[in-house]
Amino acid sequence: MNIDKQVELLMQGTEYGDEALKEAMTKELRERLIEAEKENRPLRVYCGYDPTSTDLHLGHTISMRKLRQFQDLGHDVTFLIGSYTALVGDPSDKNKARPVLTQEKVMENATTYAEQAFRVLDKEKTKVRYNGEWLSKLTLVDLIKLGQVFTVQQFLVRENFAKRMEAGEPIYLHETFYPLMQGYDAVAMETDVQIGGTDQLFNILSGGRKLQEAHGQKPLVGVICGILPGTDGVQRMSKSTGNIVPINTGAEDMFGKVMSIPDTAMDTYFRLVTRFSPSEIDTLLSELDSGSVHPRDVKMKLAREIVGIFYGDESAQPAQDAFVALFQKKAVPDDMPEYVLEEGQSVLNVLLATGLVDSKSNARRMVDQGAVKLDGEKIERAGDPFPNPGVLQVGKRKFVRVK
Repeated sequence: MNIDKQVELLMQGTEYGDEALKEAMTKELRERLIEAEKENRPLRVYCGYDPTSTDLHLGHTISMRKLRQFQDLGHDVTFLIGSYTALVGDPSDKNKARPVLTQEKVMENATTYAEQAFRVLDKEKTKVRYNGEWLSKLTLVDLIKLGQVFTVQQFLVRENFAKRMEAGEPIYLHETFYPLMQGYDAVAMETDVQIGGTDQLFNILSGGRKLQEAHGQKPLVGVICGILPGTDGVQRMSKSTGNIVPINTGAEDMFGKVMSIPDTAMDTYFRLVTRFSPSEIDTLLSELDSGSVHPRDVKMKLAREIVGIFYGDESAQPAQDAFVALFQKKAVPDDMPEYVLEEGQSVLNVLLATGLVDSKSNARRMVDQGAVKLDGEKIERAGDPFPNPGVLQVGKRKFVRVK
């Protein structure tokens, strides 16, 4: 693949919020690729993941997909587990301070991260490192020197900090350490390219690049990926909102969840979490816009691709067959009432609000009997938070589409 094609692929799905900045990063990436080719060396590429919970979902894999693209082009990829940055917690895009985790809890969460990542990355070609390897060795004097590179004003003008100040919410001093720590990751690994989501724009471009320059290194290229919407097609995919597609789920369940996304979200999903090239995606979506293909068929192609990535292409067809048997052979009606899920609702709340049951006791009884299903999967407990949007079924004849 020539340099121009590589750049097109590697910059697919990136967002910088500023066209001039995107053009500058695109130019730097091209220059870095040309330089590496002349020197006959791979680029050093990494993305960091803070193990603040045990499970990863499809939204986490956008940056992993980008890492895999670099990997397939022959570059040196590091999957960095933020064993020390997780102790602080990233304040990016947060309206309050994150709870401080213990080192024991962080390492407990980290045990499954790499194995989940290998559903996307080539295990044989991936370096797994922990940033405690170098951050744990920093002295107070080292930290002071890192702090000399930044001003307080740079932190206070960040949108999330500015909003918290305006709202009278506290900003703790330790939160300002995070960009310094993440930036030092780039210094320690002499990074050429760092990948991250749009919420990491400040940390990568103002943190890593500045610290590398201060340490006499060439500033890294930031490849900033877009954020994946959840199954509702609107809000960011997040466990707290219940609109996630988990990685550690079955092929059939994953297929069904992808099929539940709105048609309007397909473009974003294709560009952020599939293996298709930009030209292949453009062709597919132009056929969709012209009406020459049915949206359902395009979405099935998307679902097969995503299931194939995580469970192997051989699992994709059986997952599709199961979906077709359930949803297209009249196991589920084409038309059904719709209900908009409210924040914090339990399964019991939704069953009552939709009129699928007439009492709390009847709701619990139906759940206990296995008669309540979401997208074909039995719901185990009536008191649990409602898992995610989908088709809610009670018995054989009652259906509501929860959005």
